[in-house]
Parts: sequence; C-alpha cells; structure tokens
Amino acid sequence: MAITPSQLEILRQLFANATPEQKSDFLTWVNKTPQAATSPVTASTFDAFLMERKAPVCPHCGSVHILKNGHANGRQRFVCKDCRTTFGFTNNTILHQSKKDLSVWSLYIGCMIQKMPLRKTAKACKMNLATAFAWRHKVLDALTNMMESVKLDGVVECDETYELVSFKGNHKNSSTFQMPRKPRKRGGRASKRGLSKEQVCVTCGVNLGHQSVGRISNLGKPSCKELASVLDGHVAEGAVMVTDSHRGYCKLADAYRASHIRIPRKRHVVNGFNIQLMNYYHSALKGMINWHFRGVATKYLNNYVVWHNLVNFARGSDEEKECTMRDFVLTTKCVSVWKKNLAREPIPCKVA
Repeated sequence: MAITPSQLEILRQLFANATPEQKSDFLTWVNKTPQAATSPVTASTFDAFLMERKAPVCPHCGSVHILKNGHANGRQRFVCKDCRTTFGFTNNTILHQSKKDLSVWSLYIGCMIQKMPLRKTAKACKMNLATAFAWRHKVLDALTNMMESVKLDGVVECDETYELVSFKGNHKNSSTFQMPRKPRKRGGRASKRGLSKEQVCVTCGVNLGHQSVGRISNLGKPSCKELASVLDGHVAEGAVMVTDSHRGYCKLADAYRASHIRIPRKRHVVNGFNIQLMNYYHSALKGMINWHFRGVATKYLNNYVVWHNLVNFARGSDEEKECTMRDFVLTTKCVSVWKKNLAREPIPCKVA
C-alpha cells in the first residue's frame, strides 16, 4: 500500500529533526535489501521440496550422521548411524504418509490464506470434506509452533476478549462426551449477566510491529497466574506494557521488568498511550470467528487465534504470508494425528 503525500511529509520532518546517529541507523535500515518472498512451489516431489529447505536430520535422536538407504514408494529413505533407525524426509511433519501431491498442499494453504470455507476449499482441492477439515487443523497445529518464538518488544498492548463456550459439533453418537448444559442456538446468550464460567477468556498481547500472541487462559475473569500462562516468555525485558485496569498486569510488568502504563476505567488515553490496536485485533478476531466462520468449537479456538494472527494481523502481502505459512508448516516438526484431534478436550484449559 502506497503512502500518501501527507504521510511522506511527516517522514521528511521526522528525519530532519533526527540526530546524526538516528539518521545513520535509519538509512542503514532503508538500504537493506528486503528478503524476497519465496517463489511458488516448483518442486515436483516432497523430497525435492524438503531438501531445498533443510538438511536431513534423524527425527528420532537428532543425529546428523546419516546415510541414504534406498527408496520406498519412490521416496528417498535414510538410516541413522547412531540409533540405526530408518526414516524419510517427511517423518514428523504433516506430510508424513500423505497421499496427495505437493501441489495440492500448496493450493490448500493458498485457500487458507484466503480464509475460504471448508466446502469451497474441498471443491478447489478436489478432496473429501472430512479430509479438508483434518488438513485445516493439521496445518494450524503446526502453525501454533510459530507463535512460541514470538517476542513482543517496544510498546506491547495486552488485554482479554471473551467468547461463549461452544460445543459445536455432532455429539449424538459420542460415547465419551456428554453435554454439560442444554443445547442452544448458535449466537445465543449466556444465562448469567457479566463475566461467568460460561465464557472463555482469550488473553492476547500485540505490539506496534503487528506481532501477536493469543491463547485461551481460563473461563470467566482471569487471575494473574492465568494471564501469565499466555504471556510468559513473550514480553521482552524493557518493553512498555499498556493495559487496562486489571491488577494482574501490574505484577506481570514487574516480573517482566517492563514499564507499565495502566489505563483507568472510563478513560481511553494516558500520556498518549492507548490500547486501540488491541481493540482492532479483538474486533478482527471476533469477525473471523463469529461472522466469517459462523462460530467455532472451543476446543479448536486456539488454532483459529493463531490463524488470525498470521492472516489478519501480521504485516505483509498475501503472497508473502502464503510463502511463510507453507515453508513453516510443511517443514516444522509436528505430528498431528486426526484421531487425537477428535479426542481433544472440549475446553482446552483448566476448569475450576
């Protein structure tokens, strides 16, 4: 997106008032050649794709002392000299035992970047609807690993948002799950006013660089410990935390050695700081979950938060996001078995 003439004039004024060191740092950053987006998949096989992006390492013991060990079904096999086990390029990735071509995976990830519904995705990729649903959560399970390395620095806005607990899905023939309440229509209301155990709390943190973390922390109003279960390890030392009046953030700011700007009730700005970027983040997240996908089951909510972080909130073009998503999820270590997905906890947090 091109900047406007007024925005360009602001940049010129800021540059003119900067110190010589700041000007030098800025020019060094501008002159850096940006990393080009990865071109679309050209490799015709899984082996060729993975070979371009990583050296083969034993998935069982992590050893690099390996030898080629023939082929199976047209795919290269290896043997580890240390633990003597055999493996292929796709072991411990979501491509393991996949019977679809690499081009289908690339097309499927492109559909996810466009947030296409499952039925349209299944039709575009020429697959069964159940397979499309299984693939969605295989990809998102792998993408969750990307959030573990996010470090929020600079101005970090933290807040919570709430969604009604949802047991969306067909449970008529389930032998392990029983509805803890009477069914209600999609988009219904909680039986109690205000915050209660009927609402799931999603604790989130974002910075001005559009990096973000978010995950279910608890049911109802969160405690300091429950907020920390999401934010621990993600807020950089020396950051400026901007939060609402929740007391738990005061303790977290001290623990993270971060400055703390606390916005009191009925106020929106304190010393020029606000949490409007976080409000936008929550609005886009709710729009994706409640409007675009017409609600999601609580047991899958964490996956949709991660999906939102990349597709709706992160900076970059759709092409860059697609390349990032494809290269990460197809090569990162993640074993996602569909039978285990079906057996997920209906509420993925500790329930008091």
